[in-house]
Amino acid sequence: MKRPNIVFYFADQQRWDTLGCYGQTLPVTPNLDQIAKEGVLFQNAFTCQPVCGPARACLQTGVYATENGCYRNAIALRHDRTTLAEYLNDAGYHTAYIGKWHLASNGNEPGECFATLPVPPERRGGYQYWMAADVLEFTSHGYNGYVYNGEGKKVEFIGYRPDCVNAFAIDYLHQQKDASEPFFLFVSQLEPHHQNDHERFEGPDGSKERFAGYQVPGDLEGTQGNWRENYPDYLGACHSLDENVGKLVDTLKELDLWENTIFIYTSDHGSHFCTRNSEYKRSCHESSIHIPLIMHGPSFSGGIQVEELVSLLDLPATVLHCAGVPVPSHFQGRPLQPLVQGEAENWPEEVFLQISESQVGRAIRTRKWKYSVRADADGWNDSKADTYYEDFLYDLQADPHERNNLVKSPAHEPIRSVLAERLKQRMKAAGEEVPEILPAPNEAC
Repeated sequence: MKRPNIVFYFADQQRWDTLGCYGQTLPVTPNLDQIAKEGVLFQNAFTCQPVCGPARACLQTGVYATENGCYRNAIALRHDRTTLAEYLNDAGYHTAYIGKWHLASNGNEPGECFATLPVPPERRGGYQYWMAADVLEFTSHGYNGYVYNGEGKKVEFIGYRPDCVNAFAIDYLHQQKDASEPFFLFVSQLEPHHQNDHERFEGPDGSKERFAGYQVPGDLEGTQGNWRENYPDYLGACHSLDENVGKLVDTLKELDLWENTIFIYTSDHGSHFCTRNSEYKRSCHESSIHIPLIMHGPSFSGGIQVEELVSLLDLPATVLHCAGVPVPSHFQGRPLQPLVQGEAENWPEEVFLQISESQVGRAIRTRKWKYSVRADADGWNDSKADTYYEDFLYDLQADPHERNNLVKSPAHEPIRSVLAERLKQRMKAAGEEVPEILPAPNEAC
């Protein structure tokens, strides 16, 4: 049997609860909901790093951000790390990348910053076909912009950004109709990420009216932040992604590729709309770390819902397993196929994440508990620390919207002690030195 094609459709800053299959009451994602109904829905999927660049680096390398070196934005992917595309190239796949890359630049230094310049071939992670911009939010707005093709030439687009990125993906698929080799297509959308220089979310025209009647998510209800003026546009952007997924799936079906294509839909992280700190996602809270994850295709069918906790870092191993490529021993994640098939043994009972830029933070999330620690360090310049202080403890069963921080509760000192040891074990497994974890200082929330 011919090896499956793989399409990885990647959203940016999309909360899991924007999808109907996760409880959204408005018709925001009918196409994705149908794919979930026919494929596999992962109820408890979480990022390993709630920042754009680091999350992408983890996906491309299969290891945590402190291991691959891209612990924050504006750090280029190292050349000495074999990437997902390179493993697949060696296995005979044709690899393609379309959209936002965010892994080519080292700060703003001349010769090192490609935010609005073409990404040199050696900084493209090994992808053979290229239609992308390093920082798509700098080369475009909600409407209109540009990317660069494989020859480094600017390709301007007209229209709503997700439509244009998706059109490039559909064009690529048509080029693969009669190809003899399987393909791995990574479609990296920017939406529903806010438009940085406009300081707002930009849904397609009509979003404010179309999604004005949204139900306020429980974690946002009664808070400050900027969700009141932005949530309809945010949902509009999510709806646009869904419409474009539908168009891409139609193309795969028209080209008779759908049945032998594994389709993956997820996001790098979520958004808390400035309710947990002064920006959008760099925190341990569910709104930041809980992401959608839907898969469809060979080995991912039947309308299965998986309840176990899974990590974004499980997807590189899953992709290689889909392609029949042995998963390297240094990969931190595990293939999801055995979990779907009910054959997984000793599946982790928690997910581990690193948090940067807003802090030097570490956290674990179990079925019941969220436990997070923070170092007295510079979140931009420091990747790790020797000492951390307890920052958050939430009982997710009693307090799913994370309103009651138990980090100073005397009654919960025993569970904090247990979780601290589990966190240290996960940090060690990620290649970090085992730190000292101290109680929250008096000024902590």
